[in-house]
Amino acid sequence: MQAVDVIVREVGLRDGLQIHPTFMPTDRKIAWIEAEAAAGVTEIEVTSYVPPKLIPQFVDAEEVTRRALDVRSLTVAALIPNSRGAERGIALGVHKLNFVMSVSRTHNLKNVRREREESVTDFKKIVEMVRTHRAGERAKVVGGLSTALGCSYEGRVPVADVVKYALQLAAAGADEIVVADTVGYADPVQVRTVFKAVMAELDPLPVAAHFHDTRGTGLANVAAALECGVRRFDASLAGLGGCPFAPGASGNIVMDDLCFMLDSMGLRTGVDLEKLLQVRSIVHEALPDIEMHGALARAGLPRNYVRAGEQRAA
Repeated sequence: MQAVDVIVREVGLRDGLQIHPTFMPTDRKIAWIEAEAAAGVTEIEVTSYVPPKLIPQFVDAEEVTRRALDVRSLTVAALIPNSRGAERGIALGVHKLNFVMSVSRTHNLKNVRREREESVTDFKKIVEMVRTHRAGERAKVVGGLSTALGCSYEGRVPVADVVKYALQLAAAGADEIVVADTVGYADPVQVRTVFKAVMAELDPLPVAAHFHDTRGTGLANVAAALECGVRRFDASLAGLGGCPFAPGASGNIVMDDLCFMLDSMGLRTGVDLEKLLQVRSIVHEALPDIEMHGALARAGLPRNYVRAGEQRAA
């Protein structure tokens, strides 16, 4: 496997599609997964294990998972809102279970319909469930902290609360913590403050970032997180997505633009930019009504562009 400096993870198939009213055919989802993996993206959150009546887009969650697991060298992740979702993921053999809770009490009640302490208790149950499997066969369990940098209902979220719940998920056995700016409230100064506080308490546990670009600060926040030592980022092809329980939230940072920015900074992602841009056509053809973003797709690579690996070789 090619050495990388930063790991980029695709979340568009879950976060990008969850609020879109048009169902993306299963075969097209698989085509997206296969093409993006061929472009060099090594981890994709392929679906969410929620009841189809809540989010019809994921009625094919089991089939998408099974077929994604056949893609060579791909880490297949899925979102789980509770222990029932974890049971489905474990039975399917998914590689990573991405648990989510909100640091904001109001958002947690609206999103997963429980108190934050109940979410932590459920997370402990999930970790215990996973640990009944042999070490080499068990899924990794990721603790995701939504609204960690701001909430549409409560506004600013205290840094102390972010650290508190990060520590609780870590103590419960999380393999990784994801700090998420679910509604795109963050700015670079705030990102430095929050990530430094969390990482100081959790080191050496991996901490990843999940940014939205609601107010145009997404990539600036990536740069700030890089300064703090973050080397794992979620993103969505063409910036698709949003949160059904967060009014005003737009999509994730654009995967294509993220990979270009990192590459232009000399940081290897292992992603072929031209191949990645070609994946956009699969989504557009399947969902011509979905809004797609991306500066790189619009402007193209700069003339005589030198990629990160080539910069080092020179």
